[in-house]
Amino acid sequence: MATVTIRNVWKYYNQTPAVKDLNLTCPDGSFVSILGPSGCGKSSTMRMLAGLEHISAGDILFDDVRINDLAPKDRDVAMVFENYALYPHKTVFENIANPLRLRKASEATIKDRVNGAAKLLEISHLLDRRPSELSGGQKQRVAIGRAIVREPKLFLFDEPIAHLDAKLRAHMRGEIKHLQKTLGTTMIYVTHDQLEALSMADYIAVMHDGELQQWGTPSEIFNHPVNAWVAGFVGEPAMNFVTAEIRGGGDGVTLKHANFEIPLLASQVGKLNGAAQAGTARMGVRPDALTISMTRPDGPAITGVIFVNELLGGDMLVEVQLQDVRMRVKTSTDFAGKPGETCWLTVNREKWHVFDAGDGHAYF
Repeated sequence: MATVTIRNVWKYYNQTPAVKDLNLTCPDGSFVSILGPSGCGKSSTMRMLAGLEHISAGDILFDDVRINDLAPKDRDVAMVFENYALYPHKTVFENIANPLRLRKASEATIKDRVNGAAKLLEISHLLDRRPSELSGGQKQRVAIGRAIVREPKLFLFDEPIAHLDAKLRAHMRGEIKHLQKTLGTTMIYVTHDQLEALSMADYIAVMHDGELQQWGTPSEIFNHPVNAWVAGFVGEPAMNFVTAEIRGGGDGVTLKHANFEIPLLASQVGKLNGAAQAGTARMGVRPDALTISMTRPDGPAITGVIFVNELLGGDMLVEVQLQDVRMRVKTSTDFAGKPGETCWLTVNREKWHVFDAGDGHAYF
């Protein structure tokens, strides 16, 4: 196991920075997800950890030991790739045993570790098969088994289940998380899928354009995003955003829009930190923090027109047209409103967010 420290790390490709001054500390024995869209620098970070990419500037430490100049084979790291990278002519047993054979381990050690990994991954009955005889999920288990037998200090997973179908991805999320808890080894998992990160990781590093946007637990990332970009990227269905005017002062601040005027809670007013001078702000509300009604409710509400209803299994997602934007609200499947009808949305102000209209940082 290892504590991984990334300190002031930069990565350039032909003078273009892919990773910009990255600072992270992944605790010993933790499951850390590096989350972000394509091109955000997450895979470059993973490859620098593995020693497959040169570090342009900064330091990477495993347990306070600087590993910048260590060859990949000397870092005691096992990596699982998106494309499995199995030898097609070798059996499952030989694929899993390959890293041990390269280390010239004894046959007894090889047999013991391969059988142990196969039992843990529930693929003992597949040891005599070849990759062409396996499903996608079975191939991924073999790739993971090949990493396990090395007993490394650190596991690196680079979008390992991206090629699997939705049902199998959901199953493998649970399997990989259980595996990490069973082994207790530090694991860094790169993904563009926020559902994977939220459901599996102990800590998430959200990256965008090569920069770390936020570090925290899944709950912190989801409930307290530091800026509008993180808020919009994390969460499905995505957060609603509406630009509104800031009105009033003192204890009587409201957000005003053509379709609503909603006062801030007393505890939220002081968090604006002078934003009233800017004149506008971005209100952010997740679909499950809204309530929809076909009759005007008591208290402040958003007036809109139903644009479309989408059935999502046990929930209904209703898209509501405002003057300049559409908002989505999650409600029950027995909702009776029809497209074209006027409706009202009530905001749970304990769960809404307000962001700066300029740089997008969160006020609350």
